[in-house]
Amino acid sequence: MLGEVNRIIGLDVYTPEGVLVGAVDNIVLDLKNKKIDGLFIQLPNSDLVEKRTPINIPFRWVQSIGDIIILRVFPKYVNAR
Repeated sequence: MLGEVNRIIGLDVYTPEGVLVGAVDNIVLDLKNKKIDGLFIQLPNSDLVEKRTPINIPFRWVQSIGDIIILRVFPKYVNAR
């Protein structure tokens, strides 16, 4: 599991439409079930996230991981709360 986490940190994350969301800064882990729960992005794209507020993308939204991460879904715009 540690090897998988290290490989994901730093990868760019893209919406299904090909828009850059940002780079993975950290991973949110579900230690009890030994799985990745989310991708934390400290400085997301300001065109997608109000005030570049840090976001946690649920791992279930991930479509594929390779040299980049492509999401299955992502909101048109995320408002800061």
